[in-house]
Amino acid sequence: MNGMASDRNNSSQEEYLPHYLEEEDPFASKLSREADIIAGFYLTVIGILSTLGNGYVIFMSSKRKKKLRPAEIMTVNLAVCDLGISVVGKPFSIISFFSHRWVFGWMGCRWYGWAGFFFGCASLITMTAVSLDRYLKICHLSYGTWLKRHHAFICLAIIWAYATFWATVPFAGVGSYAPEPFGTSCTLDWWLAQASVAGQAFILSILFFCLLFPTAVIVFSYVKIILKVKSSTKEVAHYDTRIQNSHILEMKLTKVAMLICAGFLIAWIPYAVVSVWSAFGQPDSVPIQFSVVPTLLAKSAAMYNPIIYQVIDCKFACCRSGGLKTLQKKSSLKKSR
Repeated sequence: MNGMASDRNNSSQEEYLPHYLEEEDPFASKLSREADIIAGFYLTVIGILSTLGNGYVIFMSSKRKKKLRPAEIMTVNLAVCDLGISVVGKPFSIISFFSHRWVFGWMGCRWYGWAGFFFGCASLITMTAVSLDRYLKICHLSYGTWLKRHHAFICLAIIWAYATFWATVPFAGVGSYAPEPFGTSCTLDWWLAQASVAGQAFILSILFFCLLFPTAVIVFSYVKIILKVKSSTKEVAHYDTRIQNSHILEMKLTKVAMLICAGFLIAWIPYAVVSVWSAFGQPDSVPIQFSVVPTLLAKSAAMYNPIIYQVIDCKFACCRSGGLKTLQKKSSLKKSR
């Protein structure tokens, strides 16, 4: 009986054909022309804002590149990833949405899928490294003070090598990149999990090493940071002004990192859920019109980070100016006495 059941599973996997093999033209849009035009305008606005915002962050950081802290170097690397997604990936999808079909063929599809996965993976691993840096700086000060700029650059090399490895693995015959069900975009071939056990192993590996494990590290780090901050706020108040200012700066960097991670995960988790359901749920059970919404939401992730930088910087500048005023008042009181 077990043998018959396994034979049925194997036969069902062999009979399954993904959507891009069932149709004569997998790159034809399955959406209405009006929906494609709206999506094209949406991505155009996001692409322009993301390019300008992240370009501005990189430009301003280059002016003070020798003074950047390790956490700031990581956030600059995150801006580079977001700029890469906007410059390399967005034009392909924008042109295709306006053309009402994917116009770049299989080679362009594989390149677009690789670039999106490469920069997305590099972004998540960068945020993982930032969360660990914040965790060490706040919760384990002896280790945190040991981390210097050259350690950040070593970490950047590891991040790019990690992202390159996982994005290039599909070209070794283990996985692949394929068009989305709606036709005008390409992504990792999640549908391989429906076809074979090897495909399931590949998708599970991608999910663990490029999503679940980094996300678990990020959540662990910030939960620990929140607990530590609650217990140490009163202690910092007794220190001198220099230590308090250093603590304020570290907390500012931590807030930036937490908001960036939250924005990234909010944008990408719906897409990850739909992708996992496509891989392991009932074949073709996700409606095409529904699958495009998480994709567009995920593509907007690169736009949030420059806004977060500016909001936190404005608040920090206000707090810092307020702190300077109080210090000036104290010094004037001392002089008058």
